[in-house]
Amino acid sequence: MIVGTAGHIDHGKTSLVKALTGVDTDRLKEEKARGISIELGYAYLPSPGGGVIGFVDVPGHERFVDHMVAGATGVDFVVLVVAADDGPMPQTREHLDIIELLGIREGAIALTKVDRVDAYACAEAAGAARALVASTPLAQAPLYPVSSLTGEGLAGLKNALFAAAARPREALRRGAGLRLAVDRRFTLDGVGTVVTGTVHAGQARVGDEVVVSPGGISARVRSIHAQDRKAVTGHAGERCALVLAGVDREDVERGDWVVSSFLHAPTDRFDARLRIARAEPSAFQHWTPVHLHIGAAHVMAHVALLEGERLAPGESALAQVVTGRPIGACAGDAFVVRDASASRTLGGGRVLDPRGRERHRRAPEHLALLHALEDPDPATRLALALETAGTLDVERFRCAHNLPEAMAMPAGAVRLASPARLIAAAAWQEMRERFIATLSRHHGERADEMGPDLGRIRRMAFPRDDAAVVQAIAESLLDEGKAARSGPWWHLPGHTVQLDARERVLAQLILPRLEEEAYDPPWVRDLARELSAPESEIRTLMRRLGRRGDVFAVMKDLYYARSAVAKMAAIAQALEREEGAVRAAPFRDRTGIGRKRAIQVLEFFDRVGFTRRTRGEHRLRADSLLKLEQVA
Repeated sequence: MIVGTAGHIDHGKTSLVKALTGVDTDRLKEEKARGISIELGYAYLPSPGGGVIGFVDVPGHERFVDHMVAGATGVDFVVLVVAADDGPMPQTREHLDIIELLGIREGAIALTKVDRVDAYACAEAAGAARALVASTPLAQAPLYPVSSLTGEGLAGLKNALFAAAARPREALRRGAGLRLAVDRRFTLDGVGTVVTGTVHAGQARVGDEVVVSPGGISARVRSIHAQDRKAVTGHAGERCALVLAGVDREDVERGDWVVSSFLHAPTDRFDARLRIARAEPSAFQHWTPVHLHIGAAHVMAHVALLEGERLAPGESALAQVVTGRPIGACAGDAFVVRDASASRTLGGGRVLDPRGRERHRRAPEHLALLHALEDPDPATRLALALETAGTLDVERFRCAHNLPEAMAMPAGAVRLASPARLIAAAAWQEMRERFIATLSRHHGERADEMGPDLGRIRRMAFPRDDAAVVQAIAESLLDEGKAARSGPWWHLPGHTVQLDARERVLAQLILPRLEEEAYDPPWVRDLARELSAPESEIRTLMRRLGRRGDVFAVMKDLYYARSAVAKMAAIAQALEREEGAVRAAPFRDRTGIGRKRAIQVLEFFDRVGFTRRTRGEHRLRADSLLKLEQVA
């Protein structure tokens, strides 16, 4: 369990930690000289059950609230320190606001310096402390009058901490991958770069490959100290020191995260539920500049309200936080925002989506999705989000919510492997019906065509969906016999483009001729001359054969057989694999056709969406649905 202190400067937080653990957490010369805490301090207390309680002692001065927030993030239990000779003071109130905004729900009140006051003053300070926490999550927290000098009351507080540490709290730190918030980094001679922080999720093991995020620097865990003890693993809810191989001290900063590789996803905006502090004197305005504290990071940011232009004190709303530089964030992370001058705490909340959308962020469907993401249970959250959105990027969702690779799928959902996409059962059925309706409508409007290719179907009916999704829909309908394919053209079963008797005779003469010539077929005028037929008749026939998928018009009046196009597509794929691109000269050499004709064929591939021209060369399109290699 991690215990954090909170309270006004000079109320005895550091002395209390020393009295409980024997460790003076003020380690800097300046701290000892001035008698105030400036940096975070750390101490540890073995518990009777064999575990260790970690303490994070935070500065109480208003100038160091950013350090206080960095230390409080990841705390399980807070000890709110109030001096009996002062009672609650300004930083007591602000620290209490921060505790509430960070979602810390468990704690105790330590009424310190009781040796300095009489019983009446002690009771008065206790009453003031009780009144202060009355409307907060610490309303029912036990209060312990203590003296760090005489030891009075320390046994009761210590027993309360032991009892709290014995309670299971795994459910509070769910997460498949490692996330450690770095609050210190230094170098030890003969050891290397050391980072310390609280493990928010997952576990670190000696030998693990990890990433320092958002910088993206890969490292290996060489050794671990967990709760001040040498260990092989460090678990969620423990303070850990990791010795990292492959990282220099300058590569890591306070506020970075050490994460499992799949969780490295820097972001400069996240969607969240924001709540404004009750003590704020006025409403919070849209696009207010703020100091953002998340994890151990402190960055400048702006807050865009998503449900209006103003947010009243004590109220909450959906918001997007846009940061001045990339940070690490994960769904469920708590954060605090302070005003632009860093003089007071404005509010805070929880991250819902660590990669907020840049456009249409106030769209009703997006807000509905964010509401679905507020459910605390990961499985329910996934099911609600899928039901709301219809489709989800599996890997993006897994990364955003730190879920295991084998996460449970909602009932009836369809999961595509590449790209990893999850589709709700209702959405899948609706998309299949839309596919069939598109074919039916196309046949009604263009009865003389075999049907559209998948690229055209996607543009007509699925403009926002990935090519792979449209491909999966089509293949599922093909497998069930509800759709059919002729070459690249998709159509309803039974739909054909009929040829009359003369056209069938001419087609039986022309198609073998095109097959024979393969890469250098005759032009329409040459076919008309050979068959002693009007050129207009042959041209009309070739267009009908093209609509059936029997031939492809590479140029006006120049048609290639399906098999020849498939072979040339295979050559283009081979060149891409071997040379990284498809260029005219190598394509000419592989096919044996002239340079001019090679360019014409490659321009045809561009035109039908099989390739894309970039800087004098052609690249295969990853999103092509034409699948020319399958048309033979």
